[in-house]
Amino acid sequence: MKTSLQSSLQTRPWYRYGMVWFLLAGPITVIVAGVATAYIAMSAPDPVLANDAYEFGQSQQAQDPRSLLPAQKARNHAATPEDVPIR
Repeated sequence: MKTSLQSSLQTRPWYRYGMVWFLLAGPITVIVAGVATAYIAMSAPDPVLANDAYEFGQSQQAQDPRSLLPAQKARNHAATPEDVPIR
């Protein structure tokens, strides 16, 4: 005959506790996300650029000098900011 002490000492298997799954949820999620990221990276690799890609970009900028205006304006503003009154 089992006493109340013996029945209360019987434990359940580890996978029957909710806290175990709560603690394992984070690492399992990270592993699944890592596998998904590796699959995406290996299934669609970045293309290799041709050796003349830099020269092609330079020639495009030379044809349209307006393409650099926003970058130059931001650079000049960062170098010499205007004094704006504080409201």
